[in-house]
Amino acid sequence: IKYLIMTYKHIIWDWNGTLLDDVWLCVESINIVLSSRGMPKVSANDYRSLFCFPVIDYYKKLGFNFKNEKFPIPEFLENYNGKFHECELHNDTKFVLKNIMANGLTQSILSAGNQDSLIKWVKHYKIDHMFSDIIGIDNDRADSKLDSGIKWLQSKNFINKDILLIGDTIHDLEVASALGVDCILVDIGHVSSKRLIETGVPVFNSLDSVYKFIDKEY
Repeated sequence: IKYLIMTYKHIIWDWNGTLLDDVWLCVESINIVLSSRGMPKVSANDYRSLFCFPVIDYYKKLGFNFKNEKFPIPEFLENYNGKFHECELHNDTKFVLKNIMANGLTQSILSAGNQDSLIKWVKHYKIDHMFSDIIGIDNDRADSKLDSGIKWLQSKNFINKDILLIGDTIHDLEVASALGVDCILVDIGHVSSKRLIETGVPVFNSLDSVYKFIDKEY
């Protein structure tokens, strides 16, 4: 497979788990919810072996019944939104973003997070200026970002082969496939390395290794 950075004109980044190291906060937040209901807590490994989109399906795997529960669960959002500023960007995030910009490529963020919250989050980490577009969804359900991605791509003049999508979940690959763009994945986020490798696309264990890979011809 050839992934040569100069063959791309635009990089689409996922946010949660790919650029932002927030798995610990998601685990903490879901455990608060589970504990309050007398349900078994999950470890980070448990979480990464189960997490999926739409996120409501992940909750169902944990045993939630949404005939009796409101979704999204308010306590989860309250804890996450109250502490998101305690998360840090993954190692080498700013280095990689700056170097991709220096190579003349444009970049965007495509997330299943709420649009208004997403913009606030990215601005908080002082990297919003590195992206031509920051694209989220219009609710807190985290069902899918595919529709947002399709609308965004239709508004641009990109050729599909000019775009590379980088994410940390199987859903990122599903979105890339639907958009007709290349995809590579990182195992530093919400889904285990084993599950990502099973998809058959290149999987990396750091953003630095992603940059080194796409900056060379293989």
